[in-house]
Amino acid sequence: MSDDGRHGLTIIGFVGSVFSPYYALARRRGGADPENHCALNVALYGEGGHRWSMTERGKRSISRSPARFDIGPSTMRWDGGTLVIDIDEVTVPVPSRLKGQVRLTPSALCAHEARLDPQGLHVWRPVAPFSRIEAEFAQPGLSWSGVGYHDSNWGDVPLEDSFESWVWSRAAKADGAAIIYDTVLKGGATSAFALDIAAGGQVTQAPVPKRQEMPTTFWRMARHMRAAAPFKAVSLLEDSPFYARTLLRMQTEEGEVDAFHESLSLARFRNPVVQMMLPFRMPRRG
Repeated sequence: MSDDGRHGLTIIGFVGSVFSPYYALARRRGGADPENHCALNVALYGEGGHRWSMTERGKRSISRSPARFDIGPSTMRWDGGTLVIDIDEVTVPVPSRLKGQVRLTPSALCAHEARLDPQGLHVWRPVAPFSRIEAEFAQPGLSWSGVGYHDSNWGDVPLEDSFESWVWSRAAKADGAAIIYDTVLKGGATSAFALDIAAGGQVTQAPVPKRQEMPTTFWRMARHMRAAAPFKAVSLLEDSPFYARTLLRMQTEEGEVDAFHESLSLARFRNPVVQMMLPFRMPRRG
């Protein structure tokens, strides 16, 4: 989020795009190569409207090294202690150019890892939970600074093979982040944990707050939040048949803070009708 609260940004680099219908089809046929299903998802929010891009690219259009990931014309790379993301993408469903650079500078890197399922097939790491962001876009013409966050997920099997749903949230604190994972495994077992992560990367387990229900979305996505204090939904940033991203404002001991919140239904994602809808938001350039 920008310091003035007028703009927000989410960027996800995918190797083996977990929501890709093309990757799902390749897995069903056997022998799918995750590097043949890569994408840079960019969602830019602000007063001028929302812009979304997520073009999947094949293996010939990517290059990877320990400090750099090229995805078609876009790049994610470490430059010293700063993660630099050069964006050159086309939005959907209305085509427009999304071109610019985002620089994320962590206060510290965090080595903590959490297994999200009992078998340890899915792992999450809050790489840089407290960072500064510099966003400079030529198209659209826009520049701002703000608070950023960087994490990473990886797994040995598709998400929908292990989970029915999950809720995740990250609240920006004055000197760190408060993060909650609340999962329902395939079969119905539930699990939740809460972490407080300081700006220096130190991780403290926190009590899991009580569950508070939220209104369903246009697509009737069920949502809830685990919070010990009052909160309100400021903006529904993404609303799809299986996923919702919401900007919340929460009351804390530090005063009001912003929180990003996501609700993911893998049960809905598995639905063949939803799979048929996905290419309209995720075009592929082989």
